[in-house]
Amino acid sequence: MPNANVAERFGVKPGFVVQEFGYDEDVDFDVRSEIETAIGGVLEDEDYRGVADVVIGWWRSDDGDVDDLADFLVDCAASLDSGAGVIWCLVPAQGSDYHVPTSDVAEAARTAGQSATTTLSLSPSWQAIRVTAHGY
Repeated sequence: MPNANVAERFGVKPGFVVQEFGYDEDVDFDVRSEIETAIGGVLEDEDYRGVADVVIGWWRSDDGDVDDLADFLVDCAASLDSGAGVIWCLVPAQGSDYHVPTSDVAEAARTAGQSATTTLSLSPSWQAIRVTAHGY
């Protein structure tokens, strides 16, 4: 069961558009469900072409290296309004299969012109790192 405040801690509110990248069968469905309940709708997928308020991106160590993660974060940021939104990079927790160190996310964010700021524990299997464009 995820942290009961996930949607609140992610800053999502009713009516927000939340776009999801990196969906696969291993995502935390409780986290997804809580976000959908909070926004009163479904998560938009990678093909969504509108503007998102928040982006969640699931990333695992076998998805690529730090440079690939930087490209992924750039793709996630493209959905935000002039960099004004937030990306939550969700990675397998330490000790889990396909764990991604927070330092790798921070390095990728720097390469992408972004900053990794806050880390949240979502569940025993997943953690989230808040990524923002510089100045936001």
